[in-house]
Order: sequence, then C-alpha cells, then structure tokens
Amino acid sequence: MREKDDLKRRTRAFALRIIRLCESLPAGRTGEVIGKQLLRCGTSVGANYRAACRGRSIAEFIAKLGIVEEECDESIFWMEILADSGLIKKDLLEPLMREADEILSITVASIKTARRRS
Repeated sequence: MREKDDLKRRTRAFALRIIRLCESLPAGRTGEVIGKQLLRCGTSVGANYRAACRGRSIAEFIAKLGIVEEECDESIFWMEILADSGLIKKDLLEPLMREADEILSITVASIKTARRRS
C-alpha cells in the first residue's frame, strides 16, 4: 500500500509541476498549442493512476496503467519538443523529464507484474 501511496503522491506532484511549466511558457501560438497538449497529458498521468488503483479487476488495473504509460510517454514527447524548439532550455526541463521517465519505468514494471499475476 505504501508504494501505491508514494506513486499517487509523485504523480500528483508531477501534475502540479506540469501546470507550473505550462503557465511559464512564452505567449504565442506555439506555446499555447504545445502547452495545452502537455497540460492535458501531464495531468492525466496522476488522474489515471488513481483510477487504476480503484480498478475492480486486474484487467481494469492493467488497462488504466496502460493509459498512464501512454500519457506519461506523451508528456515526455512534448517536453522534448519544447526543448528542441528552444521554447524552454533543456537544462530546465531535465529534472521534470527525469521524473516522467521514472514514473514511466515504474508503470511499465507494474504492468508486467500485474500481467504475470493475472
């Protein structure tokens, strides 16, 4: 149970960091469009993890974790685009990208474990 609580805390903190990042993006069409994409998927990570924890079956748990995996990977993609486009300096994004990568790795491992148990 402690691991679930820890990941709930981490994904919530991740969402809050994503919100702050999106709020800091430069004004303009590109920042707005990418910001909306990142905001949607970055906050979805925590929401879908919480939904997975409430899953009524292993299959539902795995399905929700699959969404977490996709949204986390998409978040990484948009952060890479922000860095590669020069909208945000890469060194400022690295800690958040590292956290996204860790959450993604934990999620993939959890999916594999749950599949073995089903």
